[in-house]
Amino acid sequence: MKRFLILVAVVLIITPAYAQTIRYAKGFSISKLGSARLIEITYPYKGATSGYKYLLVKKGTVPPKHNDDVKVIFTPLERIVCTSTTHIPLLDYLNISEKLVGFPTTDYISSEKTRKLVDEGKVEELGAEKGMNIEKLAVLKPEAVMSYTMTADLGQLKKVQELGIPVILNAEYLEEHPLGRAEWIKFMAMFFDKEKEADIVFSMIEKNYLETRKLATSVTKKPTVLSGVIYGDAWFMPGGQNYAAKLINDAGAAYLWSSDSTKGFLQLSFESVFEKAHAADLWIGVASFATLDEIKNADERYMKFNPYQIKQVYTYNARKGAKGGSEFLELGYLRPDIILKDLVKIAHPELLPDYQLYFHRRLIK
Repeated sequence: MKRFLILVAVVLIITPAYAQTIRYAKGFSISKLGSARLIEITYPYKGATSGYKYLLVKKGTVPPKHNDDVKVIFTPLERIVCTSTTHIPLLDYLNISEKLVGFPTTDYISSEKTRKLVDEGKVEELGAEKGMNIEKLAVLKPEAVMSYTMTADLGQLKKVQELGIPVILNAEYLEEHPLGRAEWIKFMAMFFDKEKEADIVFSMIEKNYLETRKLATSVTKKPTVLSGVIYGDAWFMPGGQNYAAKLINDAGAAYLWSSDSTKGFLQLSFESVFEKAHAADLWIGVASFATLDEIKNADERYMKFNPYQIKQVYTYNARKGAKGGSEFLELGYLRPDIILKDLVKIAHPELLPDYQLYFHRRLIK
């Protein structure tokens, strides 16, 4: 990762110009309003019928005339509170980690760079996200809070707004294309006047992803893939049009539910999953299970699946932060190119003979 960031810095120095465009992300748009930039979050949560608009105005300048539903934010921001670990890599890769001043449940943060800031007391612990300490947040005086919402009810974020602190909604998690999620680094960048840096980072991620996907198209045989585990009475797994399913298929593997039209997650009975996937070649994505014994102890029926019997079961939690946070859940949105390389290595190891798995790990006894 450090070599990647150094390369970005070098390219930034030698790149004379850039033109920022949005190629994959569907959840936000950028336009001009006078000398200011207007960002619209077009689909902030599932089922949303309206969005949110932010007018980014250079500090020291007068905002142009705008509608009442537009929130003015003066840039570049110097102090921000974020509420999702997926926002942390965006700051890291833009080299502005020090702008983060508060975060709910800092133990979830895996980034070494940001953990150092936490340990030095430069990032305030704000408690559990749903019970975030609003008083502490107010004392920090952030210029904005970046968060997300699953519904129209903003919950505690309304209290933040009542303090006069702008709330910026980030809807990256709704993007269907892996590169669409990564492209939200351009969204973050605009609040810090770092568009050029974001373009360079994203272009490298895109290039890596597309090259790996092209490599995988050379295969003639695609191993079949099962995913997910049982929660309660149902087996939860990605739908056929889910982000995770797209990654598996781009890796030259055959996700057994790829014909399904669901963009979210499926809830199926054990029996229906077993009938379709008992002879699968690979089982990728097994929640928090860290060993085959843990899987067996949770439910002995898992042992009936072929991937379990031939020891082709993979977790994506190979890397944990200093306090146990998942690096995959934190960094994965921004680096689908790494996820894709992992999946190609699992499905077709001969295509990447020298590559070592990063996020994923094969489970052993």
